[in-house]
Amino acid sequence: MRSSSLWLILQRMRTPFLIIIILTYTISIIGLLLIEGVDAEGRAYRLSIFDAFYFISYTATTIGFGETPFTFTYPQRIWVSMSIFFTVTGWFYSLGSLVALLQDKLFLEEFARAKFRRNIAYLKEKYIIILGYNSITSEIIKKANEYGLRSVVIEKDESKRNHLLLENFTPPVYCLNADVHNPEALETAGIKSIYCRAIVSLFENDALNLRIALTSKILNSNITMAIKATTKNQAENLQDLGVQIIENPFEIIATHIHLAINAPHSLRLIRWLYGLGHLHDPLLRLPRGKYLVCGYGRMGKSIYEVLKENHFETVFAEIDSQKKEPTPSEAHPKIVIGDGDDKEMLKALGIQECAAIIAGTNDDTTNLSILATAKKLNPSIITIARENELEDFSIFQNSGIDSVFIPAKILINKTVHAILNPALDQFIKHIYALDETDIIALTKTLLNISMHPSIFALKIDATQAPMLLKHTNNTLPLSLLKTSLKNRRIDNNLIVLMRLRNKEVSLFPSWNETIAINDLFLFAGDENAQDHLESIAQNYYEFYYALEGKEKSIFGRLRTP
Repeated sequence: MRSSSLWLILQRMRTPFLIIIILTYTISIIGLLLIEGVDAEGRAYRLSIFDAFYFISYTATTIGFGETPFTFTYPQRIWVSMSIFFTVTGWFYSLGSLVALLQDKLFLEEFARAKFRRNIAYLKEKYIIILGYNSITSEIIKKANEYGLRSVVIEKDESKRNHLLLENFTPPVYCLNADVHNPEALETAGIKSIYCRAIVSLFENDALNLRIALTSKILNSNITMAIKATTKNQAENLQDLGVQIIENPFEIIATHIHLAINAPHSLRLIRWLYGLGHLHDPLLRLPRGKYLVCGYGRMGKSIYEVLKENHFETVFAEIDSQKKEPTPSEAHPKIVIGDGDDKEMLKALGIQECAAIIAGTNDDTTNLSILATAKKLNPSIITIARENELEDFSIFQNSGIDSVFIPAKILINKTVHAILNPALDQFIKHIYALDETDIIALTKTLLNISMHPSIFALKIDATQAPMLLKHTNNTLPLSLLKTSLKNRRIDNNLIVLMRLRNKEVSLFPSWNETIAINDLFLFAGDENAQDHLESIAQNYYEFYYALEGKEKSIFGRLRTP
């Protein structure tokens, strides 16, 4: 009870209401009981307890219904006059205490917490718990809403909670004022609920993320966890805990750089799948040669591992003067401490001979300045930038930079895919195993479908495909799903990318294969193909037409096979 708003009210108001009001009423009532009055016939009369209580009740609040049950004597009136002063004073003190309580920050927070508990108790929809509110988690909430998945946020910072309130999400997002690493807060947010699908923790502090993962695992061993890791050691620790989705944007960026060097077509396809580009974007081909990287932090170290693997000569400029210059070795490249946009330092690092420069600091202004200076010293150099701020208008897009990597956007899309569209996340993992020839063929096929094909999944269950679920024993062919509902002799622009059956992934399965219960398919097609596929899977009459080639009677509607 000590954590409830009711307990706070009882604790704070016990002196004004339980002592002051009761004491002043008691004294006033006893006085009226002891003082004699007279009735209408002039005989001695004493008020009953009820009459005295009734009279003091409306007199103390200055309502004034008159003297009852008989006209008072002067001694009674004198006592009533005295009673008014200390009962009204008691009421003013009590009401002032109540107003102060209603403005008390602790009470308001506890009242909001109680309201939050009620909201979570009545929430009977699937939802995810997001720890911390910022521009990244805001985008995750928006995408979750598009998928019909509710969001619950835990945030301690009042200004961020107010910003979340101003966003006015529909449906509303419930926000709890608490420390994210507090197990009680996670329980209050509903981590043990059957409707809770996942928990998302994308803090920069690896130790905090690890603690949250451990706590979440203890509270609910079956929950899906999306946790950020910025080092290999942290990723290994999270893997040991059984974290299903480990987000390391710097490793992803380093992998993309590796693909830009060795498999640019794969990089373009993967960036499209992540929602970071288009299939018709020009290829990013990084040349071989000497690379200059500005910023030897977590991202810089990941990039160094990739460049070292490709046998590139690499030098680093570190703008943090507090860091010491390590002795160059296998573990540490040549690092010079100084301003990244210092012309003399860039010349000393051999900027004129460099094939590419990567500005990977955590400050956007510094990155832009570095690349502008480098371009003046070496106009032919390939420029790569890290963009830290997730803004609607990006100055990087208009700066003539060859390639821009945005860790925040990578985090958003990776998290959304892994939680909301696990089939696509699985497909991306297996894309890396394909060679460039297969990737080029797949890209051409996708572009033949549409310049902007849609990616969508279908699970053979009662929710997404009730018609298919009822007829799986009839060995339905997968090709049924590409049937055009306008003319069943024509196939829609649709390809099947992947099938997930009993945790086994099969890329590009044949259309001749049969459909089984709980199969999860990933398709690519145009909007028309998606609409027809969903209609076949969910609508009896459309399914019947696709399967039998004739119209099932419905309101006299006919269709030519």
